[in-house]
Amino acid sequence: MSAMDKARHKMEETVGKAKEKLGSATGDRRTQAEGKTEQTKGNLKQAGENAKDAIRPNE
Repeated sequence: MSAMDKARHKMEETVGKAKEKLGSATGDRRTQAEGKTEQTKGNLKQAGENAKDAIRPNE
């Protein structure tokens, strides 16, 4: 996985956490749910890339 992909996926996860906290603080369930969704997407993308890296031979 390239460093750019890692940073992008981590950023998506971080933005999701911030959205979830903002939604929780303001009582906006939609924003809170969007934040959880973004976190999950970022985590899944990271896991997929890590699996690819584990399968590939060391380059």
